[in-house]
Amino acid sequence: MSETVIADFVARYSLDTTARSEPVQGRVVLSQKRLVLASEESKTTVPLSSVFDVTLGHVPDELESFFQDTLTVAYERDDGRHTVVIEADNDSVGRFKTLLFKAILSGTPVKVKHPARQGGRIMNNAYETGKIRIQPGEVEFRQISTPFAVDLSAVTYFQKQRREVNGTERTVVAIRHATEGQTVTSEFFVASQRKLNLLGRYFRLEYSEIAKEAERVDASEQEMEALVAIYSGGTSGNLAGMLGIDAGSAAMLLTDLEEKGLVNEGDGGLSLTSAGKMLVSDRIEKVNT
Repeated sequence: MSETVIADFVARYSLDTTARSEPVQGRVVLSQKRLVLASEESKTTVPLSSVFDVTLGHVPDELESFFQDTLTVAYERDDGRHTVVIEADNDSVGRFKTLLFKAILSGTPVKVKHPARQGGRIMNNAYETGKIRIQPGEVEFRQISTPFAVDLSAVTYFQKQRREVNGTERTVVAIRHATEGQTVTSEFFVASQRKLNLLGRYFRLEYSEIAKEAERVDASEQEMEALVAIYSGGTSGNLAGMLGIDAGSAAMLLTDLEEKGLVNEGDGGLSLTSAGKMLVSDRIEKVNT
């Protein structure tokens, strides 16, 4: 293929267009325009313009060492709707999912109102025309007067609603998210129903993944206070002072948070993981309401 290859790996996959029921081993190649699945026996090409849904199927935690995760791509062709199920380890499926959505959705024209609400206050902002870019864990809204990104770990609510967009009633997606210590709601509209549905699917998949991680964590009140402090700019050097505890207790608290997968400490200092951000977003949402 002449276009740039985005992903190229070996995996097991199943096609509903063949009589063979068991998965086959082959290459999975993704470019900016198509998905190609090639084995020794056959080659199938799925134009990305024909994809209308992408879903994940996870195996139970206790069986992860025996089975792999799956990603299902649903697409249309002249003889109807079909699916391909790709099986790989959790990390590979997660990376491929993001690359696939990025290839399909990035550059899509969008009309966006941001913020439509700030807290409970309705803002008098107009819809602007811009473009979407998909990044791991976030959706960027670009080429508007004030570009912004929605961190999906900071999302507390999203839903399709009917709104008037430039004089015409449209289906928009309203998404409430925490940013800079406050809750805002953004609304956006995509002309292509197929791409609007896929964008909604990306939000749901990313949100559910992060929510699943956050739900596994039992954070104490002091740990939540530490997460909020880190979100507000707290560092390993000033965290003790922000929380009113001694340095030794603060160090132990950070160790516990790292072990729970809520905090990372690297060369750039302390940062919250996606699960940590979601817990803080939930706390901000409760405070603001």
